[in-house]
Amino acid sequence: MGRKWNNIKEKKASKDANTSRVYAKFGLEIYVAARKGEPDPESNRALKVVLERAKTYNVPKAIIDRAIDKAKGSSDEIYEELRYEGFGPNGSMIIVDALTNNVNRTASAVRAAFSKNNGNMGVNGSVAYMFDATAVIGVADKTLDEVMEILLEADVDVRDIEEEDDNVLVYAEPDQFHAVQEALHQAGIHEFTVAELTMLAQNYVTLPEESVASFEKIIDTLEDLEDVQQVYHNVEFAD
Repeated sequence: MGRKWNNIKEKKASKDANTSRVYAKFGLEIYVAARKGEPDPESNRALKVVLERAKTYNVPKAIIDRAIDKAKGSSDEIYEELRYEGFGPNGSMIIVDALTNNVNRTASAVRAAFSKNNGNMGVNGSVAYMFDATAVIGVADKTLDEVMEILLEADVDVRDIEEEDDNVLVYAEPDQFHAVQEALHQAGIHEFTVAELTMLAQNYVTLPEESVASFEKIIDTLEDLEDVQQVYHNVEFAD
C-alpha cells in the first residue's frame, strides 16, 4: 500500500516546490469548474472538489476569488478537458490531463515532451486501463481505528484505509469524495493533509538506474507545460 502514498507524496512535494506554477494551474481549474455550473461551491460539486484540493496546497484566497469572479463575468474563453496517454522507458506508463483553449497547441507540446525524451504517445485507452480513478483523503492527528469508526458510523463505503507517515489515508471511489469529507467534517475534522482525485496505477515498475533521468525529464517537461494540469505514472522511485 505504501507505493500509493509514495507517489502521492512525491507529486505533492513537487507541487509545493513550484507554488507559482501550481497556483496558476489551480486558478484555471477553478475558473473552468465555476463555468460548468453556478460559481458557488455549495451548488457546484465540481467546484467544491477543486476548492478542497486547493486548500491542501495553500492556494491564496485572492487567486481563488479572482478565478470565480472571472467565471461570473462575460468571458467567452472556452477550455476543453483532454487526456493523453503514453509510454516512457522500460514499460513505464504516463497519463496527462490538460485544460486547453487550443487543442492543436497542447497536442503538439505533449507529443514533443514524449518524443524528445525517449518516450512515445499512445492511443486513447492504451494506458488508462492500468490505472484506477481514486479519491484520496488524508487526515493527521487521528488513528486509523478512529477514522474507520467515523466512516463506518456514517455508512460511507471506501476501498481502503491505511496509515503512512503520521497520516491516515482513505482511498475511495471518486463519487465518494464528498461523502468521506462530509463524514469527517461531521466528526470535527476540517483540515486534510491530502484531498485529491487521482489516478493510481494498479501495478508499479522500478526503472533501471540508466532510465531514471530520461523518465524524470519526460515528467518534468510535461508538468512545465502551461496547459497540463495533472501527470500520473506507474513508476516507483527508490527511497
